Amino acid sequence: MTKTASPESAARRACRASGIPDESLVSLHQHATSVFLMPTMGIVVRVSPASQKSRLDTAVALAGWLAAQRFPATEPVDVPQPVEHDDHVVTFWNHYPQPNTGVPAAGHLGALLRRLHKLPHPPMQLPEYQPLTSLQSTLTNSPSLRTDEREWLRGRCDELLDRYDQLTFPLGPGLIHGDAYPGNTMWDGAKPRLGDWDEAAVGPREIDLANTYQGVRFGRTQEELDDFSVQYGYDIREWPGLPVLCRIRDLHTLGSYIRRADIGDGTAARQLHFRIETLRNDDVDARWGAA
Repeated sequence: MTKTASPESAARRACRASGIPDESLVSLHQHATSVFLMPTMGIVVRVSPASQKSRLDTAVALAGWLAAQRFPATEPVDVPQPVEHDDHVVTFWNHYPQPNTGVPAAGHLGALLRRLHKLPHPPMQLPEYQPLTSLQSTLTNSPSLRTDEREWLRGRCDELLDRYDQLTFPLGPGLIHGDAYPGNTMWDGAKPRLGDWDEAAVGPREIDLANTYQGVRFGRTQEELDDFSVQYGYDIREWPGLPVLCRIRDLHTLGSYIRRADIGDGTAARQLHFRIETLRNDDVDARWGAA
């Protein structure tokens, strides 16, 4: 039996393949993607499933184009990438040291998205936004879900996709980040940057706004949402389709927890089952954790 390489092993092999000195790696984050820091080089190494290769090709090219447009996106390192190794694909990004004051507030994201949505269409081909596609695939293959949970989630996906198809989007289609929420912003000195371009697509601009409003499940305040709306220049709360997008986002967030639960992560499994229970009970006031 062939042993699957660990994310750290894949990161080291990718460094050597791209001509980056193989130095010590500091683990920063382990979730859907494994993230490491090479402190001496000032490089962040992101290790993703090999199934994401096409999206990461696009993400690296798009981030480079955004930098040329003077948009404050996280910038890829100028080395050959992405690099495939076994069942992983690895990308390299500039490191932006963060202060202890937390990520930029939601209003900063609103201003960044306003700029992003005004840019011309980029020169590379982007995928069309397709809600819940990856989750539906995960549901089919996951051993960690109970049968009743799996069937409920499938039915909920079908219900929300039907409602999504009936929506009219006043902001129109264009380049979207696809996973825009304050947690994907970071500081570059005193200025915010927007990172994690893996889900960039062409789709309704409302997608990029709804994620922040779904954040009330994690304690986001009305004051934060008001500031986000002011900085973007449009209050999506006045649009009747917002609840549909928030409920789609609820389901989308389950995907990484399912994958982690499938490999034996008990903390992720407990959070996953808690989230599903609150969704099945239509408990909109339940607060979710970020395990």
